[in-house]
Amino acid sequence: MPKLVDHEKKKKHIAEATWRVIVEQGMERVTVRNIAKEAGISLGSLRHYFSTQEELLSYSMNLVKDKVTARIMKIATQQLPLKEKALKMLLELVPTDKESMAEAEVWFTFIAYTRHKEQFDANQDGVFLGIQQLMQYLQQYNLLKTDIDLELETERLYAVIDGLALHAMLNPKRVNRDLAEKILVHHLEQICQV
Repeated sequence: MPKLVDHEKKKKHIAEATWRVIVEQGMERVTVRNIAKEAGISLGSLRHYFSTQEELLSYSMNLVKDKVTARIMKIATQQLPLKEKALKMLLELVPTDKESMAEAEVWFTFIAYTRHKEQFDANQDGVFLGIQQLMQYLQQYNLLKTDIDLELETERLYAVIDGLALHAMLNPKRVNRDLAEKILVHHLEQICQV
């Protein structure tokens, strides 16, 4: 009987090998040969799943986004006070453990790499859109202070998240989960009603 192959699982395995090459060797070493070696598959097998390196990189980048989104959606379904839920969702965007640290490094590397590509879209990371939706959610449930500028505060929260993510990635001993949580609690206190 022929062996059944879970193609989506295989694609994820290859994408995760791509992440490891990026984290361990840097973007300049991201070649189909190095990725195939890291994934423990032949070049032909890799090309069966991804016909171009760009296709592989795009899939790998979207997999990071999908994983983070899934964690945030899981929090969204929890029965928590709305401000606590918002805080937990925001913390998912700041790398504070081994898995999220690797995702952040891959993410920032991809953003820097794709920035010079013709198809680059600055909004493709989904972070700004997610923060925009969170701010609208807080406003919808009358949690935001009535005198804030929603557009300005959305941009400020986006900058805070990106800054925390970058600094947590570059200096995780200083910018750890506790500090990120304190900063985000303080920020939410500034924009939310009691």
